[in-house]
Amino acid sequence: MKVLSFLPLLLRRPCLRPAWLSSTLVRATALELVILAGHVLIYPSGLTPERRRPTPAPGTGAGSAADRITRSADTAATDTADVDPGATDPGTTDPAAKDAAVTASTETDLADTTGPAGTGDRAGTGDRAGTAQAAGTTALPTKEDDHPPVVLLHGFIDNRSVFVLLRRSLARHGWRHLESLNYSPLTCDIRTAAELLDRHVEEICARTGHREVDIVGHSLGGLIARYYVQRLGGDRRVRTLVTLGTPHGGTAAAPLAGAHPIVRQMRSGSDLIEELRHPAPGCRTRFVSFWSELDRVMLPVETACVDHPDLDAVNVRVTGIGHLALPVHPAVASAIRQALESDGAALGAPGAASVA
Repeated sequence: MKVLSFLPLLLRRPCLRPAWLSSTLVRATALELVILAGHVLIYPSGLTPERRRPTPAPGTGAGSAADRITRSADTAATDTADVDPGATDPGTTDPAAKDAAVTASTETDLADTTGPAGTGDRAGTGDRAGTAQAAGTTALPTKEDDHPPVVLLHGFIDNRSVFVLLRRSLARHGWRHLESLNYSPLTCDIRTAAELLDRHVEEICARTGHREVDIVGHSLGGLIARYYVQRLGGDRRVRTLVTLGTPHGGTAAAPLAGAHPIVRQMRSGSDLIEELRHPAPGCRTRFVSFWSELDRVMLPVETACVDHPDLDAVNVRVTGIGHLALPVHPAVASAIRQALESDGAALGAPGAASVA
């Protein structure tokens, strides 16, 4: 859907839809410029890898589950592990996100979850968490009601700073394990970046004691995560993959940037895009894809939808914002939290709602 296609119609006769689209596009473009300016300011803060809290050794800090059971009530009250108050305050809400409603159109073909993991040529290896623990990584105890870790994966020529607002929103609503992966801007192959993500996820599972993670990927980050899930056997580790403005079907935007190998891989008809169209029977990961009708990086805009007969996918249309606003808008953050908590049931109703 190209905005230019509406211009001749707008010149021939009055039309409410082009006029509405033009005003909405102007507002969305202005918002994109504001977000871009702000992101330029905080971009340097995301160049270095994030600092992780050291894992408590057995018998120290928060202690093991058995130790906590045997402590007295007074001792247990003073020896609990440090927790971010904003992450556990049930009264913390996001008014803008709370008022916004985002609905989705659900793809009709769902995955057969009884089969093996992805059947790509580069199928993943077995469970390596035990190996990592044997090498000296101590896993934290987990609770049944604890959210799985969320891995945040940025887009092309970006870094983890793009998720500063989304990360804060998730932390305020109870997510304790939030991880970001910076892949090098010099990376020239999506497959190589997917292998790096594989190692990163295995390390997270070994360190936190969780068997599964959720992933939120913006733009290229979503494509890297999808390749990991669908072609490297990552569906054994990834419970839900949320993509924001990701070119699942390839994009024709930025033709002058085609000299970069990764940009060529994101083109429609590239070897990598065609590889993602291969059968993926038994893929266990649930996909939730957010796409915007004003996303000028996705050409056509529907390319940001997951369209695969073997994948359990929900495509969520967002109106009123562009590509850069997807990972920072409070209404989208609210919908992402809903997707990670509800297993997609609440996003399964057809339709769309404005988040502008």
